[in-house]
Amino acid sequence: MTVPIYPPKPQPGDCVAVVSPSRGLPGEVPLPYELGLRRLQEDFQLRAVEYPTTRTMGASPQARASDINAAFADPQIKAVIASVGGSDQITVLRHLDSDLIRANPKPFFGYSDNTNLVLFLRSLGLVSFHGGMVMTQYGRPGTLHPMTAESLRAALFSSGEFELRQAPLFGEVLGSWQDPRTFEVEPQMEPAEGWIWHNANRVVEGAGWGGDLEIVSWLLMADLAVQPVEVYSGGVLFLETGDSMPSAEEVYVIMRSMGERGLLEQFSALLMGRPKTWSRHRTLDAGQKTQFRQAQREAALRALTEYAPQAVAVFDVDLGHTDPQLVIPCGGTIRVDGPERRVFVTY
Repeated sequence: MTVPIYPPKPQPGDCVAVVSPSRGLPGEVPLPYELGLRRLQEDFQLRAVEYPTTRTMGASPQARASDINAAFADPQIKAVIASVGGSDQITVLRHLDSDLIRANPKPFFGYSDNTNLVLFLRSLGLVSFHGGMVMTQYGRPGTLHPMTAESLRAALFSSGEFELRQAPLFGEVLGSWQDPRTFEVEPQMEPAEGWIWHNANRVVEGAGWGGDLEIVSWLLMADLAVQPVEVYSGGVLFLETGDSMPSAEEVYVIMRSMGERGLLEQFSALLMGRPKTWSRHRTLDAGQKTQFRQAQREAALRALTEYAPQAVAVFDVDLGHTDPQLVIPCGGTIRVDGPERRVFVTY
């Protein structure tokens, strides 16, 4: 099995591309975007370079792909960061220049719909980074969450091992991005229950693969950015569910399909992100949230029991749409230490 390549890391003072591979939301909702840019430049000392479709809603897949190709081709650009997610990035992939990107490897940061590009880069043999978008993490109201900032800084600038830690508090409720008052206060947080372990009787280590479960399912349906299942043998699967808040049955059905494909059994461990139980279009009370999270965990465990019964699993890891967010290296090394209840990633 070919070992994925870690692209060279940027250094403070370097230029990084800011692109919108999914949608140009920064043009319609500038407040979190401008805040994120300011923090990227002032706190991380990186010079953000915008591309033509970054603030353009409705840009064609070809135009968005052109921005990505250009960012990877430019020798002055040392990393590529997504502004925000969306829902149609899958249409961009066939317009990307695989040879150009493979010849000019750079760290890419994004999640949600950017799972498309994260897994596309992984299919080219490159390590990419699931997490860290301009509008959501860098543009967090109040202050950048310290756990998120620590993970982002390590993933951006370092090349060593980093321990993922349990967050004592987490948040998932977003204020209006159009209202300036949203950005004057810290987001609403609540106590976190801690990680939940399954089959935690051994230490496993492997290359990470995964992302937003719904996007993974779309890629599997389209047979895009997915390699033969044997490529993932011994790897660590990481999955999360986002704003669409899929039901437990949907989670099970998708993972069952992964099992029938022979994919699920390849992985030695699963890191499952803390489920999102709030969106702008759906709210649950405290009891319903608890039931939703429990049902989603049980659905994933059901699929694992049927297709990968020996896999170690860790649930409620902060790797998805909740706050704080820990960056996961897709293709990079992940070590899951069951007996010690610790998880390490190599950035």
